[in-house]
Amino acid sequence: MKAPRVTLDQWRTLQAVIDHGGYAQAAHALHRSQSSVSYTLARMQEQLGVPLLNIEGRKAVLTEAGKTLLLRSRNLLLQASQLEELAAHMDDGWEPEIRLVVDAAYPTERLASALLAFQPLSRGTRVQLHEEVLSGVEEALKNDQADLAISGLLIAGHLGDDLDGEIFHAVTHPEHPLQTLGRHITAQDLTNHLQVVIRDSGRSQPRDVGWLGAAQRWTVTSLSTAATLVKQGLGFAWLPQHLIQQELKNQQLVPLALENGSVRNVRFYLYPNRSLGPAARVLAQLLRPTQPDNAHKE
Repeated sequence: MKAPRVTLDQWRTLQAVIDHGGYAQAAHALHRSQSSVSYTLARMQEQLGVPLLNIEGRKAVLTEAGKTLLLRSRNLLLQASQLEELAAHMDDGWEPEIRLVVDAAYPTERLASALLAFQPLSRGTRVQLHEEVLSGVEEALKNDQADLAISGLLIAGHLGDDLDGEIFHAVTHPEHPLQTLGRHITAQDLTNHLQVVIRDSGRSQPRDVGWLGAAQRWTVTSLSTAATLVKQGLGFAWLPQHLIQQELKNQQLVPLALENGSVRNVRFYLYPNRSLGPAARVLAQLLRPTQPDNAHKE
């Protein structure tokens, strides 16, 4: 990549001339001599090969090229300032990146709300968000691939904060044969129909969780795919309420009238990976529910 010919100081000088209304005012604001400001901008225009300013009377006025380049330069200087600020925060122990691994069944709205609140507090820290299913979250935590993890499982050897739960509904398409029985549906009824289940993303010891009594099961890799298949009439599944709220409201999906287990309440837990840096501690606090009675689970 070709090295830039124009320095940040030159862009800053151009901005000062425009923002303060002239060479003399810019020199005062920058604590420099007027001749130094004039030389800097003359040299800058020579290096770029493009005229940036016209002198009209005693006032410096941007050319069309100058207007475009000045606008871009403001972003350049802002990014440079943020970069220096981030370096200073890193020197204070503020980590450059947080790895957040979340079970795909955790409500996206709650996650997005916490991340939205974290952004203005982040001081430039990046968030790497990964979604896993079931033991995939546990593996990421134990393999040191996560700084924070949200899982619906109790993970041995790790202390987790109890987060809000999520309701799962057993649902089908409204015209599915199970909806025509006119009575409570038994486990035996379910065995004769296709069940859509979500594949555990863990690799070492994947788990089968939930009722898996159907003779025929289709396994998919995401909850959204499962919801789409069931909405098209392909079998039944337990799906999280936040994912299918609109479909339930529009009766594109209908709850099954099961004798038992038509609704499940799954608890989620926030697990830190050992000691956290300051940025991760801020994000963890935002992910926790606002109630003061968080329980600690093992």
